[in-house]
Amino acid sequence: MTKVELTEALSKELNLSLSATRGIICTILDSMTDALVNGDNVEIRGFGSFTVKHYEPYTGRNPKTGKETEVKAKKLPIFKVGKDLREAVNAGRK
Repeated sequence: MTKVELTEALSKELNLSLSATRGIICTILDSMTDALVNGDNVEIRGFGSFTVKHYEPYTGRNPKTGKETEVKAKKLPIFKVGKDLREAVNAGRK
């Protein structure tokens, strides 16, 4: 599902205009992004949680040439699925 598809589905479900729904979705996603940038966690009960994991710099290797290269420190958002979502996905399996 894309952001556009989510907007359309939510718009139909709540009987709102597409522009109002788009604003709601953008506000939610921007708020989640801001929280993660500020080092906070985002938890949506039953769905999952987002955290930021810090990776230290290290010496990597280019697999094509074998040349060593320095990889800078980085932060990556991590998603951990919630119990309700995991169970819903597993129940859908045949």
